Amino acid sequence: MSRRSGILEFAVLGLLREAPMHGYELRKRLNTSLGVFRAFSYGTLYPCLKTLVTSGWLIEEPGSAPEEALAASLAGRRAKIVYRLTAAGKEHFEELLSHTGPDAWEDEHFAARFAFFGQTEREVRMRVLEGRRSRLEERLEKMRASLARTRERLDDYTLELQRHGMESVEREVRWLNELIESERAGRDQRSGSDAPAQHDNDSGETGGLPRHGGSTRPDPSDDTAK
Repeated sequence: MSRRSGILEFAVLGLLREAPMHGYELRKRLNTSLGVFRAFSYGTLYPCLKTLVTSGWLIEEPGSAPEEALAASLAGRRAKIVYRLTAAGKEHFEELLSHTGPDAWEDEHFAARFAFFGQTEREVRMRVLEGRRSRLEERLEKMRASLARTRERLDDYTLELQRHGMESVEREVRWLNELIESERAGRDQRSGSDAPAQHDNDSGETGGLPRHGGSTRPDPSDDTAK
């Protein structure tokens, strides 16, 4: 399985955990809600859905009344099929959510993981955010070292492009610092509260994300931050 197909399967399972959908709805949500999937076709989505059905993680259900399905068949149109997450599919998705290895910190995978942080346990969110920050700090250090070595050989435009890339990474590191501090503050607030504990992935509680009057958060899938 390629990395990108694995990310797509993760995103499809996550969206269907929220509610059953047919292919058109899924594609629309993937395009509008998850920046990493801004451009992809049904030719990519339906093989993914077929694989998930074969694996037992999804089931197909008729999405129309029987008479509407018959009319679509007679007209040569494809009848709508609704995809629903199975119990095994939900369990598999929760296993994926708990994963915090290095691939969860990479550009495309991190964007998909972040989109489902509302369903992710707080400690897992923290590990993913800290791993992403560490990865970007390493990248930033390499970019600075490379720029220092080659500065004298670069023309003004190439130099400006290099600076722009560094500023994009620096901006995401600052954003991650804010998120990490907010997660820690939310955890500390909960630990000092007398309220009964709840499971983050059931309650949808996000630990108090930083709020901005005008959002300056970088898009984790922004190519300039890669």
